[in-house]
Amino acid sequence: MNLSNYEVVTTRVLNFPRQSVYKAWTDPNQLQNWWGPKGFTNTFHEFDLRAGGKWRFIMHGPDQKDYLNESEFVEIVEPELLVFNHLSNPVFQVRTEFKELTSVSTKVTFRMIFNSQELFDALKNYVPEKNEENFDRLEVELQKMNLL
Repeated sequence: MNLSNYEVVTTRVLNFPRQSVYKAWTDPNQLQNWWGPKGFTNTFHEFDLRAGGKWRFIMHGPDQKDYLNESEFVEIVEPELLVFNHLSNPVFQVRTEFKELTSVSTKVTFRMIFNSQELFDALKNYVPEKNEENFDRLEVELQKMNLL
């Protein structure tokens, strides 16, 4: 099975240092402020940033529904790479790469890798727009972090 056939890839160049961008992804106090599409909020229950560590949280949707999420970290290379498996439905792997372009510019490549054609087909038209909303929220959080 060629996993690249089941990937949704979102990239964004952020005008912030790589270390700040990486921190926004790996500090639960920052991450809970922006994770998820527009209109979502989060309640984190566990965030154990190490290979094998769990990330458990609830996303509260604008539809007033709660979405339970559980992930397990697979690989962490500070400040270059963050890989985790999303274990609750839908099941997929996230591979996020942080590439320093300049001292104040970072390219983030966010890959969602699905394990079946059916799941990929069900989500491929919906996920890219929601990932862009997530990146928009990340930029707002980075601006706030930069002001501190």
